[in-house]
Amino acid sequence: MEAQKTTQFIMNYFAADHDRLDTLFMEFARLKRRDFPKAKEYFKDFLRGLKRHIVWEEDVLFPLFENKTGMRNSGPTAVMRQEHRLIGAALEELHGKVRLADPDCDAEADKLLDLLGQHNAKEETVLYPTLDQLIRSEEAAAAFHEMENIPAERYNTCCGAH
Repeated sequence: MEAQKTTQFIMNYFAADHDRLDTLFMEFARLKRRDFPKAKEYFKDFLRGLKRHIVWEEDVLFPLFENKTGMRNSGPTAVMRQEHRLIGAALEELHGKVRLADPDCDAEADKLLDLLGQHNAKEETVLYPTLDQLIRSEEAAAAFHEMENIPAERYNTCCGAH
């Protein structure tokens, strides 16, 4: 059975989430030297959102892509999983500065943004459009349903009382 084009469901949704995360991060960067408590709130939303985005990809999209293409343990999702580890490490470096209320975190922010920029470009040119070509609308709906049912504890941690 040939897959129907899903009118860019995955691409539109995940690219919009990239944009939403970018906006949160830009607000953090804009405010960090003027109003750190407010900047930190943007960072916390960014952190949680990025963690959720990664969990959605690794738990739902990557397995779906691998099942549809037969590419497991190699190919784009293997590379993207490794990039997620690098992004996570850079995120934690920046998070360490935020925990200390240290606005002098440009190097950490730049490192994270560089990793995210390269990674997001791959997702938006390879992963998402390929999935939209390979899956039917019912499969996209099932993927979104699966994402909604992932427990928030998997990604919804940040900063405690900091």
